[in-house]
Amino acid sequence: MIVTIDGVAASGKSSVSGGVARALGIPYVSSGLLYRAATLLGLDAGLDLGDPGALLAHLSTHPVRLEPLAEGNRVWQADRELTDDLHSTRVDKGVSVVAAHPQVRAWVDDQLRALPEPFVAEGRDMGTAVFPHAQHKFYLTASARIRAQRRAKERPDDIPDIEAALIRRDELDANQIAPAADAQVLDTGPMTLDEVITTILRAVRA
Repeated sequence: MIVTIDGVAASGKSSVSGGVARALGIPYVSSGLLYRAATLLGLDAGLDLGDPGALLAHLSTHPVRLEPLAEGNRVWQADRELTDDLHSTRVDKGVSVVAAHPQVRAWVDDQLRALPEPFVAEGRDMGTAVFPHAQHKFYLTASARIRAQRRAKERPDDIPDIEAALIRRDELDANQIAPAADAQVLDTGPMTLDEVITTILRAVRA
């Protein structure tokens, strides 16, 4: 069984996916962390994030390992844990550039498809490009202002600055964030986290 939970940036995908996975007793997989890991390693190496060849060459010599757990994913490069550094502002600013490269997307997709089922897969195109055969598909959305207010609890930046960054991110991600035709779309703006999780669990168990 595969459950896909896609959506725009800061729509609550990670929190919802973790809650759904824990309730079902299966791991959840955050595809976004792989894109963020590629971005972080590229920045650390001083690479041009617009050069997918350089990024993939670096990743081939510095392989990344995603550890999917229901309580939260962890990402490693050899013995170095990258997880805590993946949600920094500098990675936020660069990840859309990296995720737009078809070669990098293929690298991420190959890693995800190699994982054993069952799991909850969270990202932007899990239900469309990566796991189109998934049995249960969901797509989360919310206004940019609501998403900015949520993200402000995790970042030191001001809400207007976060909102502007999210709008830019939506524009950059436009080709990857359309919901699957058979996905259930949920506006999480007026919903609590528990309400979103309950709605998804009810659909999965039905």
